[in-house]
Amino acid sequence: MLLAGEASRLAARDGVVVGESRERHASRGTKFDERLRRQQAIGMMAMQMQIGEGRRAHRRYDRPMALLPGQSPRWDEIDTVLLDLDGTLLDLAFDNYIWLARVAEIYAENHGLSLAETHAELAPRFKRVQGTLDWYSIDYWSAQLGIDIERVHREESHRVAWLPGARGFLEQVRERGKRLVLMTNSHPVILGIKEERTRVLSYLDAAYTSHGFGAPKEDQRFWVAARRAEPFDPARTMFVDDSKAVLHAAIEAGVRWVYGVKRPDTSREPHHHEEFAAIDGVADLL
Repeated sequence: MLLAGEASRLAARDGVVVGESRERHASRGTKFDERLRRQQAIGMMAMQMQIGEGRRAHRRYDRPMALLPGQSPRWDEIDTVLLDLDGTLLDLAFDNYIWLARVAEIYAENHGLSLAETHAELAPRFKRVQGTLDWYSIDYWSAQLGIDIERVHREESHRVAWLPGARGFLEQVRERGKRLVLMTNSHPVILGIKEERTRVLSYLDAAYTSHGFGAPKEDQRFWVAARRAEPFDPARTMFVDDSKAVLHAAIEAGVRWVYGVKRPDTSREPHHHEEFAAIDGVADLL
């Protein structure tokens, strides 16, 4: 749960606001020692689950890829900047480690399975609910897997990290007078853990989770609820995310400036966003 000291700042507004800030600047062991087999099994599960949408490997670029003519944001035409959390501001490597490695290890140990057997069993279960609110719910997965998912996140929370350039981006966008709003599928408890490590909410004017809206960002019901809670003008709004499904949903909702992050996870190869204006990271938008 969120720390008691954060409760007032992370109080809900109409049941949907996770946090609003007026601040302007403010040895765990494992029984699996077969390292090569573990790496291969994790790689297999990553492909099966399609976490972070890394469906295929791509070579790393030697330098940031410039936006095409006409794709760079015209900041004088933007009032509100809506931002994803994991893979846009914070490194998705943490979440991928939790789900592709640590949870699989615990499940395998609890059920006497190999990692390969575990991945084969869990991948279709994950895939069945991908893109739904259950996919992002630690309550759902704790019950399904018999694992305290919150505890696993807390035990590994030292791995939570900012993506390169993300904090500087937030500071500069605030200096330009834009409203900064978090729009995340992250479970509120997990958001709280990441807030404890990064104080990410102190850089933002407001934050909303799909769990407060009752629908994930992939669903147009999320965007209808978001417009009620945060009355932004889509024609004067920017949205940045790493998920193709979510980016398509934002475009369908009428958001004018939509950008896809190609490097959401610093531990993995970048992925392509052929159908969107694509950036390595949010700093490319400045």
